[in-house]
Amino acid sequence: MKNWKLVSGIISIVLFAFVMFQSCAAGVSNSLEENGEVSGSAGFIVAVMLLAAGIVSIVTRKGSKGGNIALIVLYGLGALCGFTMAGSYSDLNIWAGWCLICAVVAVIALVKMKKVSENNDTKELPKE
Repeated sequence: MKNWKLVSGIISIVLFAFVMFQSCAAGVSNSLEENGEVSGSAGFIVAVMLLAAGIVSIVTRKGSKGGNIALIVLYGLGALCGFTMAGSYSDLNIWAGWCLICAVVAVIALVKMKKVSENNDTKELPKE
C-alpha cells in the first residue's frame, strides 16, 4: 500500500492542475450561458480535495489509521461533489471516478491494516 499511496498522491496533485483549469473554463462557460449550473464550482471543490488528499496520501504513505480515514473523507467528498454536481462539465465524472477509486483503496488499506493488527494481537508470547 505504500507504493499505491505515493503514486496516487502524485497523480492526484498533478490532476489538481488539470481539474482546476477545466473547472475555471466550465465556470466561465456556465456564467456566459447563464444556465444556472454549478459545475465549475464543483470542479473547484474536487480540485481542492484532490490536492489535499494527494498531500495527505504522500505524507501518510508509511501507514496510519488516521491517514487512511482522512483519505477516505477527502476522496469521498471529492467523489460525492463531482458525481452530484457535474452538469455539463462531463469530465468532472472522470475526476470523481478517480476520487472514488482512491477512496475505495483507502478503505481496503484500512481494513487490511486492522486485520494485520488483530493477527499481531492474537499471537502468544514465547515462553522462556
